[in-house]
Amino acid sequence: MNYAGIKYCDIANGTGCRTVLFVSGCRNHCKDCFQPHTWDFNYGKEFDGQIQKEVLDSLKPSYVKGITLLGGEPFEPENQMELVKFMRKVKEQYPQKDVWAFTGYVYDKDLVRGGRKYCEATDELLSMIDVLVDGPFIAEEKDLMLKFRGSRNQRVLDMKEMLRTGEIVLAME
Repeated sequence: MNYAGIKYCDIANGTGCRTVLFVSGCRNHCKDCFQPHTWDFNYGKEFDGQIQKEVLDSLKPSYVKGITLLGGEPFEPENQMELVKFMRKVKEQYPQKDVWAFTGYVYDKDLVRGGRKYCEATDELLSMIDVLVDGPFIAEEKDLMLKFRGSRNQRVLDMKEMLRTGEIVLAME
């Protein structure tokens, strides 16, 4: 898996100060995407052991609330396979840190058993995520007043509560 970039001490992609990992590769190709260069799975650099250690080390300070997975698209199956391995390390070293993820796919359509982006890593990866922002960016639904979303169709989902209840639970409006 390649990564397109990493932001440290980011405050725009989840609550609190966060480390944000932008993975490469996306098949959604949303109109007016803010990062179309990340669609290419070969864009950026390899997410190797050295950069993984750097990201893990960045989570150590108590003022860092957690990590955010963005893209590209974290839920492309080949990215899920690599991210689940990395996220095991994150959860082992920092079980108290929260995890946000952004996906252009729709949770209850694409990421559930039988969904078009469901694979053998999906359930485990979702179990490690506290907040999932789902849905494609739709330019015609763009709204700059939304928190953590670019368009009105996107949802901010409370994954822990959803996995507990089996129902869609919004983390915030």
